[in-house]
Amino acid sequence: MKLIEPSDAHLVELMSWFKDETQLATWSGPGFRYPFDSVTFKEDLKLTSLPSFSLVSQQGELLAFGQYYLREKRCHLGRLVVNPSKRGQGIVATLVARLAVKGKGHLKVKTCSLFVFEDNTHAIRAYQKLGFKQSEYPTNMPLTGCSYMVSDLG
Repeated sequence: MKLIEPSDAHLVELMSWFKDETQLATWSGPGFRYPFDSVTFKEDLKLTSLPSFSLVSQQGELLAFGQYYLREKRCHLGRLVVNPSKRGQGIVATLVARLAVKGKGHLKVKTCSLFVFEDNTHAIRAYQKLGFKQSEYPTNMPLTGCSYMVSDLG
């Protein structure tokens, strides 16, 4: 598996993973337009301003997608998603580990963080297995119904 820049074909496939507005909002957070098209999807992903990556198999199959940026002096991981047909295979661990290494190096920080909706119990358990712990957000929590999780990831 390797992290690469997302191609247009990856983005078309990524769009197909979200069947309704609730699924999209759970993944994207607020401010993502629905219904979307290829133009609004790319704009709302902020591909030109946020480091964005596709995790692909050796054969080039899109396995997962994620982004990172600096937030509260941490490498904040965002919009993490695994191909629905590949869930439960440990791909999220590879995605998170590789994004964390790349992001921490690029941003010159030692820890990572992420937001996860409190009702997304599968994701919370996955992040806990990877060493993330729920933490108080350093300022006013920007998202209602979310947990803030932090990890040093090695």
